[in-house]
Amino acid sequence: MKIITHDSGFKLDDPNSYWGNPSYQLEPGDPGYVPPPVPINQPQPKRRSKVKHNTWYPMRQGDQVNWHVTWINKLPNWATALGLSPAQLAAAIADSMWLIYVLQAWLGAVRTFSLGATDSLTEAQTGTGNAPMVLPPFVAPALPTGGTPVNPGALARTFALVQQFRDSGKLTEAMASDLGLTGSEASEPDYASLAPVLKLSKTPTVVNVGWTWGGNASFLDMIELQVDRGTGWQQLAFDTTPGYQDSFTQPATAAQWKYRGIYRVGDQQVGQWSPAVSIMVGP
Repeated sequence: MKIITHDSGFKLDDPNSYWGNPSYQLEPGDPGYVPPPVPINQPQPKRRSKVKHNTWYPMRQGDQVNWHVTWINKLPNWATALGLSPAQLAAAIADSMWLIYVLQAWLGAVRTFSLGATDSLTEAQTGTGNAPMVLPPFVAPALPTGGTPVNPGALARTFALVQQFRDSGKLTEAMASDLGLTGSEASEPDYASLAPVLKLSKTPTVVNVGWTWGGNASFLDMIELQVDRGTGWQQLAFDTTPGYQDSFTQPATAAQWKYRGIYRVGDQQVGQWSPAVSIMVGP
C-alpha cells in the first residue's frame, strides 16, 4: 500500500485506488488487490503472399505445366555453367515436379470433385429417394514416380533462382532462351479492385459467357463462374481460357438466367464479383 495524490498521475477509476484522507493505492500482495486484466491478443489477418510474376512465366496453367517440364529437362544441361550444386539442382527439379502435380493432377481432381460436391448439395437439398445419401469422398491422385511433396513456396523459390542466375551474370541469352526465361518483370495490379466484365450471347443450345483477363493475364489463374437459373447462385465452372460455353439444357418455356464471375489466383478469389448479367433462354 502507498499514499497517493491526484496530481501524481494516479487515475480515479483505478480499482486499487482509494480516495480519502489519506488516499492510498493497493499494491501486489495487499489484501483486496485487483490484478490488471490480461490483454486479449487479437489474431492478425494473414496476408496472402504475393509472388511477383514474370512475363516469361506462362499465363495459362496448362502452359505453366509445360514450362516446368521444360525446366526439368533443360536445367541439368546448364547446371554446371550456372554454378548449381547437385543438391540445388535436385531441389529445383523437385519444386517443379511438385508444381506440375499440384497444377495438373491434384487441382484438376479438386475441381472435378467441387462440381460433384455441388451436385451432391443440390441432391441433399431438393433430391428424392428413400435411401440415406452417401457423400462422395475426395481422394487425391497418386504422386508421379519420383515426385515428393516440398515445402511451401515452390514457385517463389523458382523465381528467386532465376533472379540468382541473372544477378550472377552467368545466364547467357542462349541459356535464357533454352530455359524459357526471356522476358522481364511486370508490375502487379491492384487485386482488390479487379472485377471481370461478362458479355452474354446465345444459340438454341448454348449460352456464350464472354470474359477477358482485363490486361492482367500474367497475374491471374482463372475465373470462377456462377449461374442462377431461378433457384439461386450455383457453381458453373472454373475457366482458364476466355470465353465459356454453358451447354446446360435450355428450358421449354422462356426463362431468365443470370451469370457472374470473379477472378482467382490459385484457390483464392481476388477482387470483386462482376456485375450480374442476364439473358433470356428458351423458345
